[in-house]
Amino acid sequence: MNDYYAELGVARDASPDEIKRAYRRLARKLHPDVNPGSEAEEQFKQVSQAYDVLSDPAKRRSYDMGADPYGGAQGGFGSGFSFNDIMDAFFGGATGSGSRGPRSRQSRGQDGLVRLDIDLPDAVFGAEKPLTIDTAVVCGTCHGDGCQPGTGKRTCDVCKGRGEIQMVQRSFLGQVMMTRPCTACQGVGVVIEKPCFDCSGDGRVRTRRTMTVKVPAGVDTGTRIQLAGEGEVGHGGGPAGDLYVEVRVRPHDTFTRRGDDLHATLEVPMTAAALGATIGFETLDGPRDIDIRRGTQAGEPVTLRGLGVTHLRGGGRGDAIVHLAVTTPRGLDETQEDLLRRLAELRGEERPEGRVAPADSGFLGKLRDAFKTH
Repeated sequence: MNDYYAELGVARDASPDEIKRAYRRLARKLHPDVNPGSEAEEQFKQVSQAYDVLSDPAKRRSYDMGADPYGGAQGGFGSGFSFNDIMDAFFGGATGSGSRGPRSRQSRGQDGLVRLDIDLPDAVFGAEKPLTIDTAVVCGTCHGDGCQPGTGKRTCDVCKGRGEIQMVQRSFLGQVMMTRPCTACQGVGVVIEKPCFDCSGDGRVRTRRTMTVKVPAGVDTGTRIQLAGEGEVGHGGGPAGDLYVEVRVRPHDTFTRRGDDLHATLEVPMTAAALGATIGFETLDGPRDIDIRRGTQAGEPVTLRGLGVTHLRGGGRGDAIVHLAVTTPRGLDETQEDLLRRLAELRGEERPEGRVAPADSGFLGKLRDAFKTH
């Protein structure tokens, strides 16, 4: 029986981590891809077999007791029978050898998540924005194959292309034949003779690319846009995952957003609020006239229908709601002050008395009611 500990160069009381490190060191040194030749190939097989035994607690225990870790007998209950034989006997199946076969070298790529900052008009009307991302793409040298141009793959010498190796494990039924992925080819059944210089056999490389993202109208901060197949390419040139673009809307100088409505504050002179006026106001759709009624009070809202944010799902738009802030004049000259005093006399307000308004009235109450309504 081979001395598996000596082949890996470890002590008999070596820990599982020490055994794994020793195997990886020898596998890199003796692998046929980097060390061609029949002698190195044979050593690689022996090292792989030694690791297969010593990395499995049951087989290592059997080996340390002087028994054959793979079992010696064929046939008979408890003498190296296949696990599928048990399944066939109990359930009447016809599963054949029970081998799963080699797995594919290709795998689906990971999904990606990036953030995109946009302005409020882009969220209201929609836009197309450039987006630059760092991601994995198919290697342009080997086109995902993983091999240097002009070379190819060969069948794994350890598992003979099956992608798995058989082992015998003890159970209450006796010795059961089990399978595990081949460590030499990582379960794919083939070995790359000469890995691609650009991707090191992975079939993909990382690069920076720029794409155009269509931002639908109505998005808000936190909205995620899914771009199918725009994520990272998988191992071996496998299908790409999806890319998720998370939107963040920058603050606007004039408007704040509440749902699909836009709110703004417009300062108007006291005289305009008292006498009424028409004042121009710049919306996201262009200039609009706001009609201020005679006697308008501070905080009263003016609603501009259909000038808010586009509904993300469904047609139509919200409203633009302008809250009027009445400003008190400062820096009055003598003539202006006399006119205001005369006005106060005419209105009997020379000695005004304050009146306590109900808690649900006044500027704050009206502003709260406007938010509730819209």
